Amino acid sequence: MTPAARLQAAIEVLEAVLNDRRPAADALKSWGQAHRFAGSGDRAAIGGLVFDALRRKASSAHLMDADTPRAVALGMLRRERGLDAEAIGKLASGAQYAPEALSNAERVRLETANLDGAPAHIAGDYPEWLDDAFAQSFGDKRAEEGAALASRAPLDLRVNTIKGERDKAAGQLADLKPEPTPWSPWGLRITLGADAKAPPVHAEPAFIKGLVEVQDEGSQLAALFSGAKPGEQVLDLCAGAGGKTLALAAMMANKGQLFATDDDKRRLAPIHDRLTRSGARNVQVRTPKSIHTEIDDLKGRMDLVLIDAPCTGTGAWRRNPDAKWRMRPGALEQRLAEQAGIFDRAAEFLKPGGRIAYITCSLLEAENGAQVRGFLGRHPGFAAEDPAATVKALGERAAAFAKAARLGPEGILMTPKSTGTDGFFVSVLRRT
Repeated sequence: MTPAARLQAAIEVLEAVLNDRRPAADALKSWGQAHRFAGSGDRAAIGGLVFDALRRKASSAHLMDADTPRAVALGMLRRERGLDAEAIGKLASGAQYAPEALSNAERVRLETANLDGAPAHIAGDYPEWLDDAFAQSFGDKRAEEGAALASRAPLDLRVNTIKGERDKAAGQLADLKPEPTPWSPWGLRITLGADAKAPPVHAEPAFIKGLVEVQDEGSQLAALFSGAKPGEQVLDLCAGAGGKTLALAAMMANKGQLFATDDDKRRLAPIHDRLTRSGARNVQVRTPKSIHTEIDDLKGRMDLVLIDAPCTGTGAWRRNPDAKWRMRPGALEQRLAEQAGIFDRAAEFLKPGGRIAYITCSLLEAENGAQVRGFLGRHPGFAAEDPAATVKALGERAAAFAKAARLGPEGILMTPKSTGTDGFFVSVLRRT
């Protein structure tokens, strides 16, 4: 397919996403099934255009003074890809398989429009109804933080130290040109171009043998900051597919006991194969047999309870850009109630001196510091650990990280703008 044909295909997919409110992945899959002549490179390029358009949807529509799928796609080429009006006109030329030729009005917007004076939610590419929440978290910097959330994320891998060290993994993945992540001692990063296909990491021997897992550096750091140690009794209360469970198991060096559970057993399904591949032998998966997980026998026994809390996922918008436009205010209210309930429940499993690591992939203060303050108000027998002490787990990188991240009384906030990671909040609370 020509670049112009790929652009037209992306506009067609965007119509399904924006007009029919279909998830982008589903719309792309349907388009691929209906156009089987498109090769894998074509599908990757079309997907890149669609996701970039969704990442920059608000600012692109502002540039074009229209919010149609076509306008969003054209504005993205100017906003994200840096193409000028002439280059965009060569793509939208009206030729066979290409989008309709640029109108005079479109060409003028592409030549002259900018974001000067645009509201924060436009410049930052996030929903207007979240502006107050972003202001609470970032104040006058909210547009910059939102814009960083609208960039494309790199592909991060976590090296499984049960199986080997980072240098070994980097050598086995040399063809992918991985680089060490800036902060995580276990991380490797593969930077992807705008039209690049994601490399088939799952087919790499290093992945098949359990030496590496796909995991954002921020998620790796969240596990590291929990302080899990060999010999401890640890409960991963919201284990899901097991990403942080695997990181905890490696930190514990197969010593002690790690219990992994989740209220939704469907989310736990992938964890079994992942554990087998990883070589972790100190993990018990407690699959719920009813609406309640089968972990009552663990109450009062745990050194650490890790809560990877259900949240709005605002910190992961780089990877799920259509999610931010489908999110509604009711979702935040629901998540806040769930978080408070899980937080209270976690306290039941700790022994004296035990600790809770509360983690979200959210940038919203309501889900982060406010939840910690609420928990401490309900449970006076707990105290939040000083974040400056928590980040010492990074060793020689700790001082630089402390300057980059946002350290507050309740915990640590990482963002794409500040730390180059997905957005994560981590708070460690100890039973005094």
